Amino acid sequence: MSHLAVLLWVVVGLLLVLRIWRRQRARRLDGRQVPGTRRPRATPLGETGMVAGREIRERVRGRLFRVVTVVVLVVVAAVIVIPVISRTKQRLQVVGVVGSLTGPERSAVLASASRVGTSVRFVAEPGRRAARRDLASGRTGFVIIDGREVLVQQAVTPTDTSTTAQLVRASSQALGVQAAFAAAGLSPAQAARVAAAKPVPVRSVEPAPAKGAVRSTSLVGIILVFILLTQYLTWTLVGVMEEKSSRVVEVLLSAVRPMQLLAGKVLGIGAVALAQASIVVAFALVLAKVVGSDLLQGTAPMVVAATLAWLVLGYAFYCWVYAAAGSLAERQDQVQTLALPLSIPLVFGYVVALTAASAGRASTLVTVLAYLPPSAPFAMPVLVGLHAVTWWKFAAAAAISVVTTLGVARLAAAIYERAVLRTGRRVRLRDVMTP
Repeated sequence: MSHLAVLLWVVVGLLLVLRIWRRQRARRLDGRQVPGTRRPRATPLGETGMVAGREIRERVRGRLFRVVTVVVLVVVAAVIVIPVISRTKQRLQVVGVVGSLTGPERSAVLASASRVGTSVRFVAEPGRRAARRDLASGRTGFVIIDGREVLVQQAVTPTDTSTTAQLVRASSQALGVQAAFAAAGLSPAQAARVAAAKPVPVRSVEPAPAKGAVRSTSLVGIILVFILLTQYLTWTLVGVMEEKSSRVVEVLLSAVRPMQLLAGKVLGIGAVALAQASIVVAFALVLAKVVGSDLLQGTAPMVVAATLAWLVLGYAFYCWVYAAAGSLAERQDQVQTLALPLSIPLVFGYVVALTAASAGRASTLVTVLAYLPPSAPFAMPVLVGLHAVTWWKFAAAAAISVVTTLGVARLAAAIYERAVLRTGRRVRLRDVMTP
């Protein structure tokens, strides 16, 4: 059993023990209560924690949460499993052999297959006619004739990047080199010495672009961050509006202060968002380990951690803005009007980051956006995947986001407190900016 599986089982066991302990403790407390009364559960955060718990229960029980979670898990599974299936299908290349194939020639083809990232199984063919039949039926990928000719079913173009096409080109070149060695009269030892010659070092001015696994992880991470942020920020906006329009907020404010109510709402929805993201990440890690995917190998786990961190920072920044906007609205059509301008920086940062991750190159615009809190949740994970940011720059961007979030939270709380009890019409921002 792998270390990851052991860790998961330990976590599950601790959660079960904690749940059993909480149930037993709740039963003891219930036994001390006066019959006919119900004691509210105390939370470490007081009234704010009670509001957060209420939000968590409502969101988790909703159908939308389950549907979105299942859809996201299916998409992640497809992204991980489909490349593995494709790679497995192309892992073994069957090569027909007509006539003789010397040891050095056979070794040259095997070395070519290793460089391409596949393996080879040689099949003896009785003649050209049988070799053509096996090619037509797909039994063999290509045929080597007397070590001097490579026969394929369809012409291989320079733009063909399939595994078979790459192996055909590499084998053709390797067999040509072996033929040149034989024509030059080199002994097998001399030919092996020349073939094993080390290339001269190659030095680069700029670092290499991100590998396919890291680039794919960045792309998937950006898409998931955009989906989750859009979903939970919309929940925050609509939730505040519905409480205001139904006058539920008036009842709640009779028991808690406005700041406690607002903080509990954004904290509860944020906890659900983090839990959903954690489920997706854990599912991806376990599935990639089980199927042997290289999607999360190398520096890809660092990209996953950065994406998860910036999901939290992005929600922390935007949730206050959307909550304050929800307190200004009273109907669904007003929500749509408010959501459009708020989503502009989200969509802009998402599109720019997605373009940079697809191209595998960080532009100046992406670098600048990585330090701006509205777009940093998308741009900074891309820089991490492209190795275009140091740890202290990452920490500086996070610090800027945290400080800006604190300022936005104070402003949003003031707007919420002044606007949430005003009913009858849409509240304009200039009406609540002044006491």
